[in-house]
Amino acid sequence: MRQLILDTETTGLDPKLGHRIIEIAAVELVDRRPTGRHLHHRVDPQRDVDAAATDVHGLTWDDLKGKPRFHEIAAELADFARGAQWIIHNAPFDIAFIDYELELAGLPASASLYTGLIDTFALAKESFPGKRNGLDALCERFGINNAHRTLHGALLDARLLADVYLAMTRGQESLTIDIVVPSAVIAVAPFGTGLRDSARPPLVVIEPTPEELAEHEAYLAALDRESKGRCVWLASSLAAVQ
Repeated sequence: MRQLILDTETTGLDPKLGHRIIEIAAVELVDRRPTGRHLHHRVDPQRDVDAAATDVHGLTWDDLKGKPRFHEIAAELADFARGAQWIIHNAPFDIAFIDYELELAGLPASASLYTGLIDTFALAKESFPGKRNGLDALCERFGINNAHRTLHGALLDARLLADVYLAMTRGQESLTIDIVVPSAVIAVAPFGTGLRDSARPPLVVIEPTPEELAEHEAYLAALDRESKGRCVWLASSLAAVQ
């Protein structure tokens, strides 16, 4: 399955008031794995940027003058985004702006491009009711490093959201967990059943890498913070090494 994580930055909060997109990014996943392909543009909004919006993303109209206008990159965006499932944090906000810009460019609305739409903000609110579910809060919850996110940026936020989405939905895409078997595995022979070796496949034990162990420990630490020290898996993990 092809999925795109999309994010926009804008001149303000409402396209009905004439606000425009100033930055758009889309990061590609195929079968839940980042491919390295992405689309990213900053565009000239042909109008001033609200001061409150500049406080969020750090961009002014002077920074964007001379950049392409949205209608000049709209066809490239449509070609890249067509036929994929779109994943957006607070999707109604971004979709309203994208549809406004596509209309100004004389192109069909976004619903003609995507095969499905996932709102990770709605998904997070359902999974963590009563919690903070902004992108920074979700990064902290899932142990994703966002220390370099001092300002919002469409490409950076799309990449962080890709990590958040994969963490939030791990194990939900199928009844089995996708595992890439490394080239070096430990095969353990069957024992104690009386069955012939040919009747039982060898048990394969996959050893975690140091990076995977570090990510696991960070995830448990985040769970422990959220549960105020009641993460039983972290307690079990600590007991196992003592």
